[in-house]
Amino acid sequence: MKCTLCPRMCGVDRAVSRGCCGMGEEITAAKVMLHHWEEPCISGERGSGAVFFSGCVLKCAYCQNYDISAEHKGRPVTEERLAEIFLELQGQGAENINLVNPTHFVPQIIRAVETAKSRGLTLPIVYNSGGYERVETLRMLDGLVDIYLPDVKYFDNELAKTLSDAPGYFDTAMNAVAEMVRQTGKPRFAEGIILRGTIVRHLVLPWQYKDSIEIIKRVGNRFGGEILFSLMSQYTPFGRVKVDTRFEKFNRRITTFEYRKALEAVYAAGLAGYMQEKSSAKEEYTPIFDFSGL
Repeated sequence: MKCTLCPRMCGVDRAVSRGCCGMGEEITAAKVMLHHWEEPCISGERGSGAVFFSGCVLKCAYCQNYDISAEHKGRPVTEERLAEIFLELQGQGAENINLVNPTHFVPQIIRAVETAKSRGLTLPIVYNSGGYERVETLRMLDGLVDIYLPDVKYFDNELAKTLSDAPGYFDTAMNAVAEMVRQTGKPRFAEGIILRGTIVRHLVLPWQYKDSIEIIKRVGNRFGGEILFSLMSQYTPFGRVKVDTRFEKFNRRITTFEYRKALEAVYAAGLAGYMQEKSSAKEEYTPIFDFSGL
């Protein structure tokens, strides 16, 4: 079957060869963990039950998970084993099941979730992605995913192409968020933990605070009180920006000025949600992908 799961619609038969995501048909993952560094309403006190999938539909030059997204580090995981992992995370006390970078494995994940639910899985399902999604693929998840956690990374199309090889990123991501909000409705909580809803993330990049402001304005105008907004300061140079001179200007952390300008835009837009401390820009917050939990 020709793959059309992501906006690239590469048309590759992934049962035979790898798609633009770098993955074949078999699920590949790099780590399972109780993740304590997500938004407070996601991680809670017990941690979010995160499954980090290998490969990616984006090509971000600064990706903090570069070794699994671009270099495809990981191990094969059957659908049966994935269902077991979900149940194991529930048994460990996870607040939810957090599918990190799942786009290119959506059909397999659907089957694994359905299997786990038939065996007693009751946790909310979190779909945690870079925002470069096809609405048609998201509709496959309607009724299965409880919480969407997408990025909206770029407003400027040239910036999206330069840093993530993602033409048309902004319109694609905004249409994806609209579908996510349609499915989940306004965020709903119990004892401080989100049970249903959409949280839009945005990572402030070096030199790009004006792009951040444009994103924040438009997210606020279009979605307002329908979502939560998470402004992130954790940008740390990883991947190609550390070694490729074409990305030299991005080989630094953001400044206090850049982050403050983005934060002011969040307040001006009236968006509720979360903000990171600038001290969050540390490499130690990035998981070690050692295949544990698989």
